[in-house]
Amino acid sequence: MLSNGVFGTGISAHKRANDLSDFAEELDMIDQLGVETVELPTYDMDIVVGCKIRQDQLARLKKACSNRDVSFTVHGPLSINFMDEAYRLPRHFDVLKASLDVAAEVSQTNYVIHAGMVPNQQAAGIEATYDRQREWLIRGGDYAKSVGLVLCVETLFAENGSIQTASPKRLAQELSIINHSNVMATIDFSHAYIKLDFDGRRADFISEIAALAPYAKHLHLHDSFGRQDDIWMFTEGERLAYGHGDLHLPVGWGDIPWDEIMKACVFPRGVVFNIELQQRYWYEASVCVDWVKAMAKHAKTLALAQAAE
Repeated sequence: MLSNGVFGTGISAHKRANDLSDFAEELDMIDQLGVETVELPTYDMDIVVGCKIRQDQLARLKKACSNRDVSFTVHGPLSINFMDEAYRLPRHFDVLKASLDVAAEVSQTNYVIHAGMVPNQQAAGIEATYDRQREWLIRGGDYAKSVGLVLCVETLFAENGSIQTASPKRLAQELSIINHSNVMATIDFSHAYIKLDFDGRRADFISEIAALAPYAKHLHLHDSFGRQDDIWMFTEGERLAYGHGDLHLPVGWGDIPWDEIMKACVFPRGVVFNIELQQRYWYEASVCVDWVKAMAKHAKTLALAQAAE
């Protein structure tokens, strides 16, 4: 852990072969980047099948991760949604429990879960979905605590007006109400940037992020321009040329105001700075890691802020 209370800088691994036979090679390559943490995409590793764990596939993951000088964080299934219809919530929870059990075999840190999403509807209906999400996140936090993990709820964006998801400030309000030591936040800065742009509130980006920062034990860092992906594109290169969508660019390629973020935000002690870089741009991974490492050294954490008072 850095002297300012940052746990470390990490990067998300990419799955290669579906049987994980070459996943150790992915981790070997990441070892060369000098990161302290690696985020595992267990949501796409075929380890949980029908809410049950495939022990042989889990064994392959554990073997690839063994004897390494890094800590592992885990990104669970993206589709877990505790703002879904009530009758489906037990199924989401069964998937969460199995995924947490997998994560606990390789990690004792952060488990990333997406914030809920709900079809746009009248206000009373949306508020009812937030009620459901709070209830089930508390259950999830209890289970995460039992296996030594922290649920870190990730900020999202909706690609059209038919879907609602929490802004960073609203997510902070929800976590304040939940008030559970094992239910915290993941700030995905690009996701938040795109959401606030869609809502016509780009000017509120820094204040919104700063409101969530004290709950954010986990950060997803990648760059974008916060623009809607609202024009048909033939190639990813065209999306890059326009600067549209959630591009997962190297930090510094977009226009997210990182210096302002670091000045405005105070994070919890032990926050992880995790890079989520699209594989297309992996040739810039080393430069991106150096950039984020430098940024993490200037981060303010609650422990640091309290010491300064």
